[in-house]
Amino acid sequence: MSADFIIVIPARYASTRLPGKPLADIRGRPMITWVHELACRSGASEVIIATDDTRIKDVCAGIGAHVELTGAHRSGTDRIAEVAQRLGWSDEQIVVNVQGDEPMLPRAVICQAAELLATKPDVSISTLFTPITSKEEWLDPNAVKVVADNKNNALYFSRAPIPYSREDGVVEAPKRHIGLYAYHVRALKIFAASESCELERAENLEQLRALWLGLNILIAEAVEEPPRGVDTPEDLEAVRKIFKYSG
Repeated sequence: MSADFIIVIPARYASTRLPGKPLADIRGRPMITWVHELACRSGASEVIIATDDTRIKDVCAGIGAHVELTGAHRSGTDRIAEVAQRLGWSDEQIVVNVQGDEPMLPRAVICQAAELLATKPDVSISTLFTPITSKEEWLDPNAVKVVADNKNNALYFSRAPIPYSREDGVVEAPKRHIGLYAYHVRALKIFAASESCELERAENLEQLRALWLGLNILIAEAVEEPPRGVDTPEDLEAVRKIFKYSG
């Protein structure tokens, strides 16, 4: 099937580890414009950039993007919920959150997240994972881990190495979460109506609020492993090198 979905790209200027990240230069262009371009090639019926910063708004408007200026929000999901409410989308509309720091995200995984949700109308949110293949990645707090039940519903997300093996410290096939979400608008409304919870604040992971509220999150292994996103200055330099030699 081919899901009908809208993409919203939340973009925040005040990143803790890399201030001004959406406007960081990659091969002569701000990073957010690369993300917008790949989103437009995904098959989405509409692509919107949501930001609370006029510098980002002006740059994006300059390339003809649809930009919504929002209030200040703790998470990208809260920002997207404001846009969904403002534009009056139906409760069943599927919205995909494409992070503004993923300039190399494959089209296939965007479509996969949307279609996963479309096939499960009783599910609130869908997201993806890739297998963790090294101990270094498993221990890395920047690599978010996820564990699920026998129906692939997420049980918990953490920056800590989960699940932890009490016997020998070795875990078979741990999962790394990819920060890409598809939501039904009804789930966005429930999410945004709640304050952040203790789990969300402790781990700095917005998806924990959804679990705390009882919203089910369906996970699946990504059909294509996404290249690295941009969280730190080191990530930015690595991505710049990839773009430099990609032609």
